[in-house]
Amino acid sequence: MKKPNIIFFGTPKFAVKSLDDINKNFNVLCVVTSQDKKSGRGLRVNQNEIKKFSLKNNLLIRQPEDIRNNNFIEEIRSMNADMFIVVAFKKLPKEIFTIPKLGTINLHASLLPNYRGAAPINWALINNEKVTGVTTFFINEKIDQGDIILYEKVAIKDDDDYGSLYNKLSYTGAKLLLKTISTVYKGDFKTKKQPSVGEIRKAPKLDSKNTRINWEDKIERILGTIRGLSPYPGSWTILRNGDKKIRMKIIKADLHRITSFDKKDIGKVSIIDNKILVTTIGGQINCSIVQLENKKEMTSKDLLNGYKFDKNSFVL
Repeated sequence: MKKPNIIFFGTPKFAVKSLDDINKNFNVLCVVTSQDKKSGRGLRVNQNEIKKFSLKNNLLIRQPEDIRNNNFIEEIRSMNADMFIVVAFKKLPKEIFTIPKLGTINLHASLLPNYRGAAPINWALINNEKVTGVTTFFINEKIDQGDIILYEKVAIKDDDDYGSLYNKLSYTGAKLLLKTISTVYKGDFKTKKQPSVGEIRKAPKLDSKNTRINWEDKIERILGTIRGLSPYPGSWTILRNGDKKIRMKIIKADLHRITSFDKKDIGKVSIIDNKILVTTIGGQINCSIVQLENKKEMTSKDLLNGYKFDKNSFVL
């Protein structure tokens, strides 16, 4: 059977496994990815993970400055792809996603309609979900609201954080995409419309406000926030140590003990047996890996070797 011709849109590491599997099984005509970014001293040019993979595998690459550029649109139209595949890429305009005859398919890292948006993996962990997954759907003009083709559930383990769940969903998503492409190419499928009513959990873009720990939350929510943002971008708080206030990220934490505390003690920092313990409404959490502002990540033991906490230290 003839293999489908595909144009792939993607940028981050999450999309690499999908592109790798698609390239091994189908015909990739072109890879569309974001432009190179300059950063660091001397503004060195950094290539994204999809570009690095594409160069290594001799794939045709396009990095349009403007996705709506007419010359770019006409070029990809002229390639006569059967379908476009999108994994972690910017929103495509209608004049692009309507080009291929079999449609434009997106892989999303949640069980839609829940966790539509920019940060589905983070928010599933922050909300202490026990199950998440990946979904393939046809792109339309509304973000993450197209008709569902297939989905696959993935269990969230107690020790999962953003990093581990990101990897699991990347691999599960790649397998689901292979199945989806074959199914759509054969025409042997039925789509399912996403519900437009009822309670739908959202996954808004992460910012400095929603990544800050609220110490008045339930202890389960606090721990979910920490692991949902670990190792990147990291949940943060303000440490009041003596007369100084320092921004501090908490990268890893676990439950130390469950007990009731007076409300006035919420946020109190205690140092016991080389552990940094923070008091919450439901008990104490052990902050095992932290990062003080302008410093590298450190275990609590290493930090305490050279950093002194005042006996009245609090996190705010």
